[in-house]
Amino acid sequence: MTARPHGDPRATLRAGLPDRYLTSEELAALFSVPVESVREWRKRRTGPPHIRVGKHVRYEPAAVHRWVQHQTAIDNDAA
Repeated sequence: MTARPHGDPRATLRAGLPDRYLTSEELAALFSVPVESVREWRKRRTGPPHIRVGKHVRYEPAAVHRWVQHQTAIDNDAA
């Protein structure tokens, strides 16, 4: 695994929203899931919203945060 120039994305989000978009690899690290899971979420449209920058996929941290809150609300309603 290569070193990330911006550090651990989980620590970044805990400290506050970063001022840059997240990569699929950073999103996978944030949730401790394989990158393939993030790709499946995108394919099935069940994950956080994404944008394309040319051929690259990026995630806005605020949108990821809203998605997590929505997932938490769904889980709490089901319980």
